[in-house]
Amino acid sequence: MAEHIVFHPQLTKADALILEGLRQDIKEYTPKKEALSSQNGKRANGKTETEVNASQPRDEDLLRHLQALNNPKDAHFEPSVTTNWEMDQIKLPIFLEKYVLRPYIRIGQSIVRVETDVIMLTHLLLYFSTSVPSAIYLFYNFNWIHGILHFLMQFTYMGSYTLLMHQHIHMRGVLNKKFALFDHLYPYITDPLMGHTWNSYFYHHVKHHHVEGNGPNDLSSTIRYQRDSLLHFLHYFGRFFFLVWADLPIYFVRTGKTMTGLKAGFWEFSNYAMLITLFNLHRNATICVFLMPLLLMRFGLMAGNWGQHAFVDDVEPDSDYRSSITLIDVASNRFCYNDGYHTSHHLNPLRHWREHPVSFHKTKQTYADQHAIVFHDIDYFMLTIRLLMKDYKTLAKCLVPIGDQIALTMDERIAMLKRHTRPFTEEEIRTKFKKQ
Repeated sequence: MAEHIVFHPQLTKADALILEGLRQDIKEYTPKKEALSSQNGKRANGKTETEVNASQPRDEDLLRHLQALNNPKDAHFEPSVTTNWEMDQIKLPIFLEKYVLRPYIRIGQSIVRVETDVIMLTHLLLYFSTSVPSAIYLFYNFNWIHGILHFLMQFTYMGSYTLLMHQHIHMRGVLNKKFALFDHLYPYITDPLMGHTWNSYFYHHVKHHHVEGNGPNDLSSTIRYQRDSLLHFLHYFGRFFFLVWADLPIYFVRTGKTMTGLKAGFWEFSNYAMLITLFNLHRNATICVFLMPLLLMRFGLMAGNWGQHAFVDDVEPDSDYRSSITLIDVASNRFCYNDGYHTSHHLNPLRHWREHPVSFHKTKQTYADQHAIVFHDIDYFMLTIRLLMKDYKTLAKCLVPIGDQIALTMDERIAMLKRHTRPFTEEEIRTKFKKQ
């Protein structure tokens, strides 16, 4: 089954190393034979003493290397500067490297909160030098060509920006404390340009989704839906799109967090008031600058969350390992701050984005024991599309089997994936979810 593993040339360095390690695990896999675990020198995991000793040094070496890449005190440390290239891939003339790139990195590391995160400063400079002036000019001198081009530009920014803000809302900022005021205020400028309403991402994602964890009371929960049904997806998206303004504040009030509900409602309606005011002042500019990104972002958020929580184990559905997935792909991890490591994020929402590959590799045996699902060469959006097409064959090929999954045939992989997409009945929810 190792022949189905595809190495995209744009994989991050960490992803390529981890995927290669998983490929080696597949090639070296020996099926478990628990009944014979005490015989013939076999361990309980099905591997001989020699096989276990052969894989351990490789995993330990890889772990040390991954940790070194993130450690500013290590000679192998590499800060993230841009999404397109890693440090050793940036090839500049010596003059530019010495007098532009290196000073920029030094200055950037003094501005961002974590030394790896110069990329966040790079993106903020990009947004404030393109999105903001372009939006202002559209209100000053609108034309449709500029308006459509502006929207297309924003479309290319939305994924990276959303995951930048994902770090921001969990870390309560991404810049050095010296820049706390700007760090706190800039989202009120950039969020609406990228299709987000003020603070809604924080209240829905941090204060709600991570509390409920795709469980029965999660407004974005997938468990009651047939996750390969287009009709069910449209219902899921429609509920969020048309009712989140009411559902989220009501949820907080219902759970005894009235003040949080009032804050969530205040910011949502304040954003709507701003949009209505701007629409009355300049309809066409408001459509291109704010409304089109809003429509697209709301769809993207729900399509992404559907993919992230499409495969839910029917035995232990409240386990983070069994209700979310891991993706090793370019779109999620190179361009979106390792968003593919969604299981790792649910296990520890405060884990820094650069630490997700390290954590995954360090605990991959636990992932295997918990029957976690790992895909590669596909992002959340395309996973959702393939699922709604019921294209389980492609999804099975994209699966990176770990643990006992390695022994599965393609047909057995397909059967497993189908089993994980069925809806839960209310009776099952009452008995299988410990926290309701």
